[in-house]
Amino acid sequence: MKLPAYREYKPSGVEWLGPIPEHWEVTRLKRVARMKAGSAITTEGLDQEGEYPVYGGNGLRGYTSTFTHEGERVLVGRQGALCGNVNYATGRFWASEHAVVVTPVSDINVRWLGELLSSMNLNQYSIAAAQPGLAIDDIQSLEVARPPLHEQRAIANFLDAETARLDTLVAKKRELVEKLKEKRSALISRSVTRGLPPEAARAAGLNPNPKFKPSGIEWLGEIPAHWEVKQLKWAIMFQRGHDLPTDDREEGSVPLVTSSGISATHAVAAAKGPGIVTGRYGTIGEFYLVREDYWPLNTTLYSIDLRGNEPRFLCYMLSHLAPLFLLNAVKSAVPGIDRNDIHSIKAVVPPPAEQRAVADYLDRETNKIDRMVAKVEEAIERLQEYRTALITAAVTGKIDVRKRAA
Repeated sequence: MKLPAYREYKPSGVEWLGPIPEHWEVTRLKRVARMKAGSAITTEGLDQEGEYPVYGGNGLRGYTSTFTHEGERVLVGRQGALCGNVNYATGRFWASEHAVVVTPVSDINVRWLGELLSSMNLNQYSIAAAQPGLAIDDIQSLEVARPPLHEQRAIANFLDAETARLDTLVAKKRELVEKLKEKRSALISRSVTRGLPPEAARAAGLNPNPKFKPSGIEWLGEIPAHWEVKQLKWAIMFQRGHDLPTDDREEGSVPLVTSSGISATHAVAAAKGPGIVTGRYGTIGEFYLVREDYWPLNTTLYSIDLRGNEPRFLCYMLSHLAPLFLLNAVKSAVPGIDRNDIHSIKAVVPPPAEQRAVADYLDRETNKIDRMVAKVEEAIERLQEYRTALITAAVTGKIDVRKRAA
């Protein structure tokens, strides 16, 4: 989108603003809006339904029977990871202590104000602490560029329309990503339980139309007649990972594997590759194939015996079985799982040669899907970057949207 600039500019004297339109003024944020933290509310005071919405640092938290504010306001996340997030609230609502309520002074458009605050990346002004938070007095002393009210409205209307259009595009692309991921999961599940599609089987030198037999597992149905149903422990044996001695943390080339994947490197290996690692607690149901020697941390379970099976096939098979790992996890504040909880899970195991053929096929097909997902996610990132840049350009006067918003 090509939009014109204003005819005349002047120095703002503020680094993040740069030059601003000649007729705009530079002022402190406190002369544009009042900012005050919301009111505390307990979990017991929240309901799933109610008369008045309760907003926290990242939007709706629940409902309650009374309200603290009325009208349209900008809400800014005040603490923690949500520090600096910008949302809107209208009507009667309760603003919790995790939100800063921003009330515009006269001659200030609420939507323009919200987009201005979004462009300021307020999170950068959080006070470093165990629980980062915004210092309201410091925020209110920041300098901003203030256009006349009619231009504020024009900027707000323009950004409402354009960001809604961009958000719709992003939402559609995210739906596409989800569909691609669902297709990937379905492809894996189909391949590790029923074998290759006829054309792929024929190309791999396998019977394209094998006979099927009941698996004896209700949720699984029929499987190729020459495949076996075994307890998981007869396909792969797991062992709890190892503590990393505090005096042995020298960095090296050996992958250090946690419950969320490879996080660093280490000097010493504790397990021979290739191996499969999964989370023992916290992140459960995700599997990592490590091809070289590695060190599995104590937050993981790692393979100590692949029983002569193809590790790539086993990793695909385990991703298909992930829901069963989750079902077997011990429910607590931090869900956990032990190898004894999962070794009795029933698994379908084809002959080793067919395992390799299935793994080769899935490597090719999932890589295609992964590349498509990556391209869509890159497009989403570019759209979000453009959205941010568009807001900043509009609220700092780098583009003139008055005719476009009319």
